[in-house]
Order: sequence, then C-alpha cells, then structure tokens
Amino acid sequence: MLRVTVVGAGGYIGGELLRLLLGHPEIEVAGAVSSRFAGKRIDGVHPNLRSVTDLSFCAAEAVGECDAVFLALPHRVAMTQMDHWIQRSKLVVDMTGDFRLDDTEVFQRYYGEEHLAPQLLADFVPGLPELYRERLRAADLISVPGCMATAGVLALYPLVAHDLIDLQQGAQFDARTGSSGSGATAGPANLHAERSGAMRVFAPTRHRHEAEISRHLGLPAAMTATGVEAVRGVQTIGHATLRPGVDERTVRRAFREQYAKEPFVRVVAHQRGIFRYPEPKILLGSNFCDVGYALDADTGRLTVIGALDNLVKGGAGNALQCFNIRMGLPETLGLTFPGLHPL
Repeated sequence: MLRVTVVGAGGYIGGELLRLLLGHPEIEVAGAVSSRFAGKRIDGVHPNLRSVTDLSFCAAEAVGECDAVFLALPHRVAMTQMDHWIQRSKLVVDMTGDFRLDDTEVFQRYYGEEHLAPQLLADFVPGLPELYRERLRAADLISVPGCMATAGVLALYPLVAHDLIDLQQGAQFDARTGSSGSGATAGPANLHAERSGAMRVFAPTRHRHEAEISRHLGLPAAMTATGVEAVRGVQTIGHATLRPGVDERTVRRAFREQYAKEPFVRVVAHQRGIFRYPEPKILLGSNFCDVGYALDADTGRLTVIGALDNLVKGGAGNALQCFNIRMGLPETLGLTFPGLHPL
C-alpha cells in the first residue's frame, strides 16, 4: 500500500481528495493535515465520509515520511511550505496556483506578489495528463492546473495540436463556475443570500487562469469569469479563428483523433438533444471533461466548449490521475464514477 498525506484536508478540494483516496485500493491515507481542525474527526467536517473512515485531522508536525503528499492549501501558502514537504515525501502534488506558472514575472503580474520559491518552478511538471503524460511518469513535483484552465485547454488543444487555428489572433474564453470554486472559507460574496439568483462577473479581465492557458497552448489568451448559481461545475466557452480552408469535417477529425485514447475526455458535439454540448451538471462527482465545438462556416469563427466538475477533474481527480501515472498504476484506478443523471 502507498502511504499518502493530504495537507489542507479540511477544505472542499481536500475533502474531495480524501473521498477519492479512501476508495482507492492501493492507497492508505497516512495523514489528513488541517490547522483549523486538528484533533477533530474527518467525518465531522466532511459528513459524506461517515462510516468510510475513523481518521481524525492532524497537525503538520505529526506527519512522517510517506510516498506522496497532496497540497490542497490556499494560494500563496504552498510555496512557503514546499521545502518542508519535499523532505518528507518522494512525490509532492500541488493543487494550488503557486507552481502553475514557470515565469516569475508572469506570476507576479497575475498573483500580485513575488514568488517565494522561484528556484523550484522549473522542477514542477504540469498535472495535465492529456498534454504531459510522459513527463508525469518520472515527475517528483507536480502542479495541477486550475479548473477553468483545464477546461479551456482541453477544449481548444486539438485545434492547436493539429495546427488548425490562427495562433497570433489568440483565443478568448468566457468561464462560468459554481460557488465551491471559492473554497470553504470564502467571504461575504458567497453567502447564500448574496449568491442565490446571481450571475456575478468577478473577473472581467486578466483572470489568472488565462496565463495558464497561454502557457500550455502557446497563444495569447484572455478570460472573463462569472460565478453562477451552482455549487459545483465549470463551463468554458472559447472563441478562436480557424485557418483558411479548415472545414467542420477537419475540426471533427481533430477532436476525435486527439482524444480517441484518452480515458477522461469525451467529445460531445451532437446535432440535437438536451445535452448536445458539454454540460457540467451531468459530470458532478466524475473525473471526466467533456469537450465540444460549433463552427460558423461563413466566418470561420470557431466556438469550443469545455465542462467539468471543478473539484474532481478540475482538482482532486486530476491530482489522483497524475498520481496513478507517476506510480505506474492503472490511470483510471479509483476514478471510474461516471456522474449522475438526473440530478
């Protein structure tokens, strides 16, 4: 059994990761670190785990050596603790934004402060199996991308990989996210009385995930982000310009070829039906990312759509998928739940 620790286990991402790890046949949860809840039972904070575990949260000082550490800390905290966890684990999987960007100037521009561990940036492999699977097989440090970045990258990547869009013109993304994306300690803006019924634009320009999209796709990207009345789920709508002569059949073939062997990406672009385009609602709890597209043949304007559960494929599930790859385990182990319908 592989011994793993979750740091920041009291939050939504930490709780989702515990749910997945506790059901994984090759993993023993050695520690669930929470500064807020140390000494309290896990199922007192994550009630869905009742009868699944008798473990309690612990302090960081109580954690010994283990095979992997997953960091579900707030942004800007992981980089202050990284040296500590590297000494205690063979593998560190970071789910914060601290190591998602490999350029200190870009990091400062989007996060508003200087990076505190710049010497480690080049050592982190992006935790996006669909683009970096071979590098993940030997990675000791992994940085899982943001949820909206993952949906946006996977939606547009087939067109970039097959050289079907004009990279110089870049891409524009409009992202919608549920309230869990703000975390378990979110402020007044996420009170039910304020969030209910709202479609709140919280990042009209320069959302930090656009920098990740630019890094992974190699093009200029702009993103707006809106909070919608949902708890879980992310949907991104992206716009790009096709190269002259590219038709719908070529686009369809690029998507099919790119994701034919990917276990957790499904191409959804049907002519009719309620769910003919990617919809987060049917993905809740699953590690799938559904991607689709629509093409205006007269203008060459391409719209791509990505949808996922921000806590799973957008966070904890993607982290576990990377862990499986790194440890030489079946990639889908512990991640086969398909989602629910109706919900």
